Amino acid sequence: MAMGIHMPKSRAPNQENRTIAIIGAGVSGLLACKYALQKGFSPTVFEARSSIGGVWSRTCDSTKLQTPKNHYRFSDFAWSDSVKEAFPDHNQVREYIYSYALHFNILPHIKFNCKVVSIDYLCTSSEEHMSSWELWAGIGEAFSPKGKWHVSVQDLQTSTDTNQVYQFDFVILCLGKFSGLANIPQFAMNKGPEVFDGEVMHSMDYAAMDNAAEFIKNKRVTIVGFQKSAIDIGAEIAKVNGAKHPCTLLFRTAHWSVPENLVEFIFRNLNRVSELTVHKPDEAFFLWLLAALLSPLLWIYSKVIENYLKWLYPLAKYDIIPEHGFLGQIRSCMLTVLPADFYEIVREGCLILKKAQTFSFCQTGVVVGDEDVPLETDIVIFATGYKSDQKFASVFKSIDFQKYLLGSSAPFYRECIHPKIPQLAIVGYSESHATIYTTEIRAKWLAHFLEGNFRLPTIREMEHNVMRWEKCMRRYTDPNFKRGCVSVMLQIYCNDEICRDMNCNPRRKKSILSELFAPHGPSDYADLSSLGREE
Repeated sequence: MAMGIHMPKSRAPNQENRTIAIIGAGVSGLLACKYALQKGFSPTVFEARSSIGGVWSRTCDSTKLQTPKNHYRFSDFAWSDSVKEAFPDHNQVREYIYSYALHFNILPHIKFNCKVVSIDYLCTSSEEHMSSWELWAGIGEAFSPKGKWHVSVQDLQTSTDTNQVYQFDFVILCLGKFSGLANIPQFAMNKGPEVFDGEVMHSMDYAAMDNAAEFIKNKRVTIVGFQKSAIDIGAEIAKVNGAKHPCTLLFRTAHWSVPENLVEFIFRNLNRVSELTVHKPDEAFFLWLLAALLSPLLWIYSKVIENYLKWLYPLAKYDIIPEHGFLGQIRSCMLTVLPADFYEIVREGCLILKKAQTFSFCQTGVVVGDEDVPLETDIVIFATGYKSDQKFASVFKSIDFQKYLLGSSAPFYRECIHPKIPQLAIVGYSESHATIYTTEIRAKWLAHFLEGNFRLPTIREMEHNVMRWEKCMRRYTDPNFKRGCVSVMLQIYCNDEICRDMNCNPRRKKSILSELFAPHGPSDYADLSSLGREE
């Protein structure tokens, strides 16, 4: 097991002389900035937009949390008492995030309307020498004398094409996975959007519109996809246009969608005991045997939920029973909370569900599968996700660094450090069903690392560690595996590893029974030093 090597406090760097760039002012960027400030650094945050919050700053009116708010919260900043809902809407989330930034005085450190065009690592050693390093950045520490990052920034408020170049000792990428580079399917010649007379857009463009309701009013809309964005937008448009101009959801694969109360039930039952049923990297024989013996319970758990959902929703009627298991889907961070009135909208004819393996464009709409009659439509919205890997890779000027990010399905140690990219961390890339919870503990880990409290293992050890994690996760999530998804069933185990790196006690509850059977949430990790062990 690769663990951080603890260092004496006297070896911590001089924070006042260290420069840190944080790219992005979404949730992950705010957390990275807050904990860097807490350690005495003065980071510079570059944000391309004029506001904070990332995806929450521009989203559909119907969007709300998919996670209970007691798990989607900052560890040391509670939701306002005025927010009574278990699943707050996007306006409440945006206000909560903004209040957090105000409370911890993060805003003065943000340069708004500043888009980072590229980052380039200038090393005093040749690239050949870098490839021979045994330790990350040559020394295994955050700040190395061996190189600097040059960050090229475009000021979007000026008309000049000249970019300003800044020099930093360390860079933290907080670009987010659900924005930027849209994932649009490829079509054969004369079968794509170019032959269509209507409008074609991605869900992120729809979410950014100020007059979305007016734009789609009395229009025939087809949405491609069947996950969160597609379902939210489809329900939203169907309510505006009704059965006179029904909205069509066109999708290839059906996914399990759940009601809010089931999500709360799932989160209440994620504890240390439930994690004993899941295999882990490098587990001892006893733990392996225990997981093997208990694994049938997971299968039973999954089947019970699947049968409940088939009873609750008319999945068979609309031929949308997923072919994959429920548990594999949630472990791939693909769980969607269904609007309460979704199937009522479908029953009324306001929303049409259409499953097909292929489709193409024609002048008047889309041709679905082998159907002879085209589906006439005015607007096609692709709710087909994002090319997050390419977005992260494209910011690097170095072709080698780009290949590092695109060449592996699990490249990050502790979900934020690439073993071969020095003096840089990525925060917010790792997915989970509770993004703030997952991101914040890694931001704390990174701040401890920046302060010099521990050194990273060797490059080889880190590479072996991430590949063992990939193998472990693929055991449960293949073929729906998504890179960077911290298994929802091993959240506490992952937190334990991070706590040990920081020399903090991973046991977060006051009693052994609570430690074993109670769920662990953000507030349990508010003060990681309070139960810390002595050196």
